Amino acid sequence: MTGDVTFRIAKKRIVMSVSRRKFLKAGGTTMLLPFLHSVSEARAAAPKKGEKPDKKLVIMYIPNGIVRRQFFPGEDQAAIPGFIGGFNADKTKEQRRFKNEPGIYDLEWTPTMQPLKTHAKDITMITGLDRTFKNGQDVHAQGASCYLTSLSPAQAADAGIRHPNGRTLDQVIGDKVGHKTVLNTLEISCNGFRAPKEPIEFDNISWYGPGKIAPSIRDPRKLYDRLFSKDSLRAHVGDVTDLVLADAQSLSRKLSSEDRNTMDEYMTMVRDVEVRMAKLEKLLANADVTVPKEEILPRGEYIRLQADLMLLAFQMGITNISTFMIGPERWDATLMYEGVFDKPVQHHNMTHNQKGNGYLELAKIDTFHMQQYAYMIQRMKEIKESDGSTMLDNSLITYGAALGDGATHQFYDLPMIVAGGAQGQIKQGRFIRMKSGTLNSNLWLTLANLMGLEMDSFADSHGVLSDLWS
Repeated sequence: MTGDVTFRIAKKRIVMSVSRRKFLKAGGTTMLLPFLHSVSEARAAAPKKGEKPDKKLVIMYIPNGIVRRQFFPGEDQAAIPGFIGGFNADKTKEQRRFKNEPGIYDLEWTPTMQPLKTHAKDITMITGLDRTFKNGQDVHAQGASCYLTSLSPAQAADAGIRHPNGRTLDQVIGDKVGHKTVLNTLEISCNGFRAPKEPIEFDNISWYGPGKIAPSIRDPRKLYDRLFSKDSLRAHVGDVTDLVLADAQSLSRKLSSEDRNTMDEYMTMVRDVEVRMAKLEKLLANADVTVPKEEILPRGEYIRLQADLMLLAFQMGITNISTFMIGPERWDATLMYEGVFDKPVQHHNMTHNQKGNGYLELAKIDTFHMQQYAYMIQRMKEIKESDGSTMLDNSLITYGAALGDGATHQFYDLPMIVAGGAQGQIKQGRFIRMKSGTLNSNLWLTLANLMGLEMDSFADSHGVLSDLWS
């Protein structure tokens, strides 16, 4: 099916043609459905033999660095880092603790990597990556805001940009491939705090350009509204599936058994998201007013809900590119890591208290974050695409931080994992040790090329990571 669909985004009326999709409409609500082979319009516009689904890209960001000796192979006996604060992250570079021997090795299952063991054939660990650093901006703020820009200080000066900020990788890729979808990109944050505790640079990794934030969506309800309706669902209905159920049942009678299963799985996923969202909203509504409400919001439930909303956006063809910030930089705020600690804790504060067994307590949050990444990978394995492949087969999902360690604030030896098949273009199940000092912008250039962009450089890159290609 091909037809014009109208969306109102940032007060602009956008009319676009969306092919190979079926729509359910009720009460002012419009839902895009997954590809259904047995719908006549879909058959007419079905993928030609050999045509593949669109590639998807997720850039998942973790804040406050990582506990190196629990994550990086070979560092389990390394010295516990001491605190280096202020703008002094550059002082640690000459004392690099991680000596990379370049090459390709088997994956090593360090404690923090354990949640990914069942996905061993779907992931690659990369070490040795650095990002450029500019004195004069808070290390946490620069870590987040410059994660996907990667402009060198010299390039920033030449462009007259105050800090090394620019147009981020996700936006550059969206410029080229976003015309296929409703939204070029989707920006998601799992920072549940409504009241600002830090400047915006600490809580955003996507930028249209210098000083022009691509605002991320923190509230699951607002994200849901944006995906399922051109206007706010809150103003119209409380439950979209109640309205479209009759239409869905009518459509279902016309579908093949395979498509009925697809439709059932899709509607079940939407319903499940709604139930979980209502649960979290009730939890906040009933919170003791003397306690900041967001402290009691279960982190895992919240993160997985945001992840499933993102996957629905992929499945419906609303976007193919998303940034996913699992938490904000620094942001001294207590959060509830359910199943990990008995009471809310402050992640950033713990990064500066790694002595004794402090690093082991902090590493529990790293493992918790890795479990959420593993959840996303598993869900993408379960979602079937129009040609019978899985969403993971057609995707790239990176997992990394802009700080190599939260205590030293180092901007080198960054943690990085890449998952997904990229339609057979990358070989997974490996540990790639890059030469120390390899710029992370080289990885960003590699991702852009894998997503179909013909680019020779991105920011301060000096080539692609050829070892990542199959």
